[in-house]
Amino acid sequence: MFRGLAAVAEAQLGVYPAPTPALRRAVREAIGVLDLRAADVHVERAWTDGDLAGEELSWDVGFGPRTHAFLLRPRAATGPLPGVVALHCHASMKWAGKEKIADAPEGPTPEVARLRAAIYGGRAFANALARRGFVVLAHDVFAWGSRRLPLDLPPGEESEADRYDAAARAHEHVLAKHCAVLGTSFAGVVAAEDLAAAAYLRSRPDVARVGCAGLSGGGLRAALLGAFDERVDAVVVAAMATSYRDLLDGHVARHTWMFYPPGLPRLADYPDLVAARAPAPLMVQYATRDELFPAAGMRRAHETIAARYRDAPEAYEAVFADVPHSFDVPMQERAFDWLARHLGG
Repeated sequence: MFRGLAAVAEAQLGVYPAPTPALRRAVREAIGVLDLRAADVHVERAWTDGDLAGEELSWDVGFGPRTHAFLLRPRAATGPLPGVVALHCHASMKWAGKEKIADAPEGPTPEVARLRAAIYGGRAFANALARRGFVVLAHDVFAWGSRRLPLDLPPGEESEADRYDAAARAHEHVLAKHCAVLGTSFAGVVAAEDLAAAAYLRSRPDVARVGCAGLSGGGLRAALLGAFDERVDAVVVAAMATSYRDLLDGHVARHTWMFYPPGLPRLADYPDLVAARAPAPLMVQYATRDELFPAAGMRRAHETIAARYRDAPEAYEAVFADVPHSFDVPMQERAFDWLARHLGG
């Protein structure tokens, strides 16, 4: 049925057209990206961890609880350093946000340690990146961590975090519907908060050029941030590139509502948006054994992005890693080297 519907939609609506030069602006308007600012920034606490200095920051974006973030930098560094907005994944875990990829002194919870072992090579990549000479900002975003929604939790023997995550999975469609009736979208709100975080990081006197990086849902956030903010100098998208048209055979239901912003298919396919920042630097890492994306969709995404970078092939680096859905240590290290080349440091 869906293949037949796809044929009718393509014939009548012209889905996945060739992108126009105005794609970035058109998508931003279509998905309802809000204009938010990180206001009233506070330092909640500070610490040192060997060669790292860390701060927990908080700010107000104009609605909901205050956003909390970890800022990590080399302890002995002097002068402005390259900055990276580290974007946490979705992973059906909303109790934690920034903690999935960044460590404070208390270290990870058992739930976060379990997740990291599965998809991050067992480490907090934001801390590892900071040790390479970057100022790294990892912030919670709408519906995660300090920005999570108040939900009634079912009774059970699991931890509060696991029970919250189960409730949040069942609630995400309600969240998406609320955004829709307000004229925005789940993706539009998340992108707005990421834009605010990137602007804050850029405003710091200890930060020079700014990039971003993320896995999976964090890779989607990196793609949107790179498309909507021309001042982001380098973008790493890990395990989050496929064509929409190849998702229909059993893969659509496996992804967050955030991956389906309204109106995008009538403007372009998803890889066209990933590549809309061309010729600015872009790394896309494809997990060739990724169970969340069809191989044909990843191949089409790479071909589409490479075509958009035809006039600047050196600015697009495609990495094909023989791993399942993950951002493991070798993938991280390759991304860190690439960020250092394009941002300095």
